[in-house]
Amino acid sequence: MDPPRLAPTQDQTPLARFVAYFETLTPQSLIALGSVYAVGARFKDPFNTVQGLDAVRRIFAHMFATTEAPRFVVLQALGDAAQGFVIWDFHFRSKGRRGRDWTIHGASRLEFDTAGRVTLHRDYWDAAEELYEHLPLLGALLRGVKRRLRAP
Repeated sequence: MDPPRLAPTQDQTPLARFVAYFETLTPQSLIALGSVYAVGARFKDPFNTVQGLDAVRRIFAHMFATTEAPRFVVLQALGDAAQGFVIWDFHFRSKGRRGRDWTIHGASRLEFDTAGRVTLHRDYWDAAEELYEHLPLLGALLRGVKRRLRAP
């Protein structure tokens, strides 16, 4: 059983507030994104590079629209009032009749403004290993390339 999730509060450090929001993210909580992200926040992951609160909100809204039961579990968080680094697992189920459960392991580098809001959210995760290698045809090709490049 998962531990209860707590909503972010203003008396938390910027990193703790981000973690609380990130772990409790829902389609309904996207309205409060501006309490955690700055208006001009930049976001980058293996698929997206955007700037602005509305653009970041669209990234998360797309996640909810294209996956079932998405949730982030923060495994470790390090940082201070100016910056942070968060290691996480992203759990979701792919949509459709043949939906399967997925877990993507990744990390986020964060920068905060003086008000404690995120100005930079940069995700690091290996799309090939975590996603593409599990697809039928593309996965076989990528695994073959990986075997050839691996040191003896």
